[in-house]
Amino acid sequence: MTTIATENKVSQSLLDTVNGSGSASKTTKSAVQETEDRFLKLLVEQMKNQDPLNPMESAQVTSQMAQLSTVTGIDKLNETMATMISSVQSSQSYQAASMIGHNVLVEGDQINNTGTGGLFGVDLENSVDVVNIEIKNASGNVVKSIEMNKPESGIAALQWDGTQNNGETAPEGHYTFEATAKIGGNTVPSTALTFAAVQSVSQNASGVKLNLSNDSSVSTADVKEIF
Repeated sequence: MTTIATENKVSQSLLDTVNGSGSASKTTKSAVQETEDRFLKLLVEQMKNQDPLNPMESAQVTSQMAQLSTVTGIDKLNETMATMISSVQSSQSYQAASMIGHNVLVEGDQINNTGTGGLFGVDLENSVDVVNIEIKNASGNVVKSIEMNKPESGIAALQWDGTQNNGETAPEGHYTFEATAKIGGNTVPSTALTFAAVQSVSQNASGVKLNLSNDSSVSTADVKEIF
């Protein structure tokens, strides 16, 4: 009776390479290297323990190598993208830092009255017939009404002189405003803009943020106008 060997020989050098033994110094492995190591270990074990009566075909090995190539390529792409994102975020941080000390208009309805009024703005999608602005105190009472006739589309930076409808000067503090744009008597979309100073820049998981003097944080994409 003929005896069939059930053990395939694998060169010791290949095993040393897979298992990381030998004289080579150990270094920290990347995710791609770890993936390759795991694949090679599994492939060697599969070849060692295959059925000698039904050995692996070259097409199977080729298919598995192709799968490894795909996975490795994805891992390398992920590493490259992570590096690129980090680089872009760092660049954005440096660019955003140049805005510190500047004033900006961002979406919001606040006006800070420093004694002589305050700055604010309105963003119009289209040219309109009129924009009615009502400035309110902390109690919600209207202290000043302003009417803009025939404003053009786009951003309009505005200034409140700090006077009330009765002619008296409004107390210092925080106020809010509401802008209503109309065309032919019909209300159309408009966006209230608040005025604030950029005090610092921070970076977190959501990206680069500008920290403003009104205790809010916005992204650079939220800035409508810089002064």
